[in-house]
Amino acid sequence: MTNIPETGRTPRVQTRLVVIQILVLSLLGTLGGRLWYLQIREGAEYAKEASGNHVQQVVEPAVRGSILDARGVPLADNETRLVVSASRTDLLKQKDDGKGVLTKLAGVLGLDPDEVLQKVRLCDAQTPQPCWNGSPYQPIPITDEATAKQALQIRERAEDFPGITAEPEAVRRYTAPGKSNTAQVLGYLSPVTDEELTKAQDTDSPYLRSDQVGRSGLERQYDKELRGKAGVTRYEVDNLGRVIGQAEADAAVPGSNLVTSIDSRVQRVAEYELNEAMKEARKQWDRNTHENYKADSGAVVVMEAKTGRVVAMASNPSYDPNAWVGGISAKDYKKLTGKNSNYPLLNRAIQGQAAPGSIFKVVSTAGAVEAGYEFDGRYDCSSSYSVGGQVFKNFESANYGPISLGRALEVSCDTVFYSLAHQQWQKDGGIDPKKKPKDYFYKAAHQFGLGKETGIDLPNEVTGRVPDREWKQSYWKANKDAWCKTGKKDGSYVERISYENCLEGNKMRAGDEINYSIGQGDTLVTPIQMATIYAAISNGGTLYDPTVGKAVLSPDGTSVREIAPKAHGRLPVSKQTLAKMDEALAGVATRGTAAWRFGGWPQDKIPMHAKTGTAEVYGKQTTSWFATYTKDYAIVMTISQGGTGSGASGPAVRNIYDALYGIADDGTIDKKNALLPTPQKGLPKVQTDGTIKAPKVTKDPAKEQRLSQEGVPDPDASQPAGTVERTGTGNRDTRRRQRRGRRRDRGSRRMCT
Repeated sequence: MTNIPETGRTPRVQTRLVVIQILVLSLLGTLGGRLWYLQIREGAEYAKEASGNHVQQVVEPAVRGSILDARGVPLADNETRLVVSASRTDLLKQKDDGKGVLTKLAGVLGLDPDEVLQKVRLCDAQTPQPCWNGSPYQPIPITDEATAKQALQIRERAEDFPGITAEPEAVRRYTAPGKSNTAQVLGYLSPVTDEELTKAQDTDSPYLRSDQVGRSGLERQYDKELRGKAGVTRYEVDNLGRVIGQAEADAAVPGSNLVTSIDSRVQRVAEYELNEAMKEARKQWDRNTHENYKADSGAVVVMEAKTGRVVAMASNPSYDPNAWVGGISAKDYKKLTGKNSNYPLLNRAIQGQAAPGSIFKVVSTAGAVEAGYEFDGRYDCSSSYSVGGQVFKNFESANYGPISLGRALEVSCDTVFYSLAHQQWQKDGGIDPKKKPKDYFYKAAHQFGLGKETGIDLPNEVTGRVPDREWKQSYWKANKDAWCKTGKKDGSYVERISYENCLEGNKMRAGDEINYSIGQGDTLVTPIQMATIYAAISNGGTLYDPTVGKAVLSPDGTSVREIAPKAHGRLPVSKQTLAKMDEALAGVATRGTAAWRFGGWPQDKIPMHAKTGTAEVYGKQTTSWFATYTKDYAIVMTISQGGTGSGASGPAVRNIYDALYGIADDGTIDKKNALLPTPQKGLPKVQTDGTIKAPKVTKDPAKEQRLSQEGVPDPDASQPAGTVERTGTGNRDTRRRQRRGRRRDRGSRRMCT
């Protein structure tokens, strides 16, 4: 074998290596040149084109959870409607800012062009409703009542309606089962604002621009639970808007369902009876002002005595919460918020403040006992009580002689409480108080939970007012300059009061404490506060936080979070005093000021307890109060400018109890007609598919009750709920009771009953 020398291969290898090196260098040079061309010479242009590629989000709104009554009947749910919306961003790209498109749209929808144009305006301090208070980048709903024909017209002529969409959407619906409105309790929705979007950005529950947010009532209180989580699909799109890929997708999660303690049947009866009581009050003559009572507003609360759960809560005047769905019209907005509206958006059960009158005497009784006055002691119930030349009269100048505190509650004797409050004021040092006055009467009010929120699970509850020394001092500081400026020693009544307040408005005077003792003067309470107090007297002394929410159910029904009753204190009275107070309040219903309203009541089977109240308000007619309880429920009703407690509110409260327990006119109990003889304990049954099993509602329970009392068959029994408005005023026995009551009704003079 011949060996080839290594030196013979070297030139060929070297040649190949050189060629490879040249190729590599050429490729690198070409690549470098191309990179220079793309990044340096044409970089700005390509960057501009690339900036057109971005991620676009398509939002699928979450279905909002339903609000159910205690039996599972929907009070608020959703329905699919054809919603016509406008993109403000697209409209502003047009020469006329979309005016022509919106005018054509109004013609198709049969709407006023001006109102359609107003709906796409952005709300601010100078822009009145209708306007858009949501995000300007969010589609603005024009109507949710479009017909299929109208929607088809818009979609087929898309080139004539740029920026306009017509799509089926889930829309909130307030069902009013059996004609139970429940408006102020439920609340309403409106679009999320930019401020809210920013504020919630870093929270565990951020908003999307398409979200609707609860603005009042349960819709606001439980918004996070009800809202769910919207689905978001993210697409990559180029600068022409063409989809070039899907980035990611999150499925929508429906909101949870809220089960409440409201019974829609009792709610309807409460609403109806409150309205009827107000109408009846307007027919009655006020002999103090020489005109009929105005009865301009009112509220009623029905509460479970042992838990604080709210079974019914009505406020009058009321409104239809469906007016807010799809955007509110200018006409409807004015009705709800204008000067002549009497503000139906207010929930007067938790936001209406008034002097309580004599239903406050349970607080004064507790204060008197704490101060050392014996419950069974003898106290003079004279026709009047004089202090410093001023005469404070008893109701209609009645004189019962020496009586106990229990009897003073039964007959609502003012002068007994005048005397005790005045004596305690003197013990505390009078006009120049001791360094640490005892102030038993004022301390009792705070211990009863007055002057602060009850803790109800509804937003915007007000605190009321206990006019103690601290309040009086702060109020004087805030108003002293105005009083000193307008006060006159020999001027009108208001000017003289201002003059006195200027000089010593920060001092607790005898008249202040005397008026306070019977729930007058500067004392303010809310119906929910008084319902909480009377429920506590019923259950043995526990003050519960009132609650409307009972449980939160997951969308599929597999998870249940119950909202347990929660106590915030106890009444400041011993068991012995509470038992005596309970006996006295039973006496009010059987032989006292409310007895004429509970004639025929089965007291041996369902003991009734009550307290009447008629409070004076300067410049207005008297406020009617009626506070009651049984072993199961506490019911408190008030009517502003309605007259006396038993006269105006008494019949309505009696009718609500009749409906709850199925009480006939002869006092017998008909369990078949009883709406809720015992409080609802369990939760509605969740079926295997996650839906709630609920009874059908096809009738008006308030109508059924009255017709049943009158022995008349219901001619509309086969018709759907809400088809007939009942106008009857009650059975013959009820009317006889009302006539007897009017003859015996004693109008308030100086103070209250």
